Amino acid sequence: MFASINPYTQKTIRTYRADNASTIERKLKQADRAFADWSALSIRGRADYLRKVGQYLTDNNQRYGELITAEMGKTLKEAIGEVDKCATTCTFYADQAETFLTDQRIDSDAQTSFITYQPLGPVLAIMPWNFPFWQVMRFAIPGLIAGNVGLLKHAPNVFGCSLAIDEAFRACGLPAGVFQSLLVDVPAVDGLLSDKRVKAVTLTGSGRAGASVASIAGREIKKSVLELGGSDALIVLADADLDKAAEVAVKSRMQNAGQSCIAAKRFILERSIKKPFTERLLHQISQIKQGDPLDNSTTMGPMARLDLADAIERQYKATLAKGAKRLAGGERNQCNVQPMLLDKVKPGMAAFDEETFGPLAVLVEAKDEKEAIRLANQSDFGLGSAIWTQDLDRADRLARQIQAGSVFVNGLMRSDARVPFGGIKQSGFGRELSEAGIKEFVNIKTIWVEKP
Repeated sequence: MFASINPYTQKTIRTYRADNASTIERKLKQADRAFADWSALSIRGRADYLRKVGQYLTDNNQRYGELITAEMGKTLKEAIGEVDKCATTCTFYADQAETFLTDQRIDSDAQTSFITYQPLGPVLAIMPWNFPFWQVMRFAIPGLIAGNVGLLKHAPNVFGCSLAIDEAFRACGLPAGVFQSLLVDVPAVDGLLSDKRVKAVTLTGSGRAGASVASIAGREIKKSVLELGGSDALIVLADADLDKAAEVAVKSRMQNAGQSCIAAKRFILERSIKKPFTERLLHQISQIKQGDPLDNSTTMGPMARLDLADAIERQYKATLAKGAKRLAGGERNQCNVQPMLLDKVKPGMAAFDEETFGPLAVLVEAKDEKEAIRLANQSDFGLGSAIWTQDLDRADRLARQIQAGSVFVNGLMRSDARVPFGGIKQSGFGRELSEAGIKEFVNIKTIWVEKP
């Protein structure tokens, strides 16, 4: 049995019985059967279904937003925004899929040669709780339009969201088996990935989970995409707009109670502006209002689970023990953790070296831009990053030196359907979203034709 627990009230919302072996087998058979007919549809035909899904999500954004808030604690405004983002991504891929997947003619000495993009089959998605709709949909939307079918193993604390996504697809008429949730936990993953009917896997989660899934996928010789989090650097140079940079930095770090893989986590500040920028940060943090996430005046809800709050508290205390200085926050009531800001953080401290998945921001001093880049790259992770400067030529030069999957200049780090999302180093491999994402789970097939 799995329990969905409201992190703000600590009351059980609902319990779920795990799928047994016969239920899992039935769902695998259904996915295998559904793939033949679904992949035979035209791209335009599949896109029409996803347009309906997008409209359905828009029409039900309040209901789904309330479910997200109840299960994992983000504010209702953030939750509704998450559902709306899924809806716009449906429209984006419905509009662009034919362009992305059209046959590509190749000049050669053959009579005709071209590349065609064909779906693989059932794809297993192992998804986390922090964006319980968006993480799923950014895999499902391009994957389904490409002709694959989806099998979702969601985090147990958001099984209500998992089943709600099932409901949305069914309500829009998608054939049975095209998308299904599996109510299982980690021990079932090996068996699912070992099944010949499952052709590929995508995972968003921890490095440990990614290493385990990648090893199974490698053993089974199946395509995998891994998004494993980050310790994103936000570099603020002396010529930056400090007011705007501080506002965006706090939003990036503290939205979703800090539970975002692409949140700015290490604020690397050029020495000359450290004091005025810190003052602006403290002002922005003081404006955060914690409380009931269903209350529209609340700007930060609780963390999603008690064990997650335990983890961020451990990292906070371990960093203080190594010589960091507390500037704000640190108090905790169950899952409600006050926004924290630490100064004098250096490599070798937990909050610098590890991914901190909660409302903890740290200040790292750099004497100049060269040291700022060195500190940004002094990480096992490489997901996102940001640079704040008014010199765009300088920004372009420095952005190319940062070891990360994305660099945002003078803006909020985020995922967007129009551009690839993913990382390097311990942040994983492969890409989601954009044209790159839709082509991760297709057979890029060469067809070469000679004259008879």
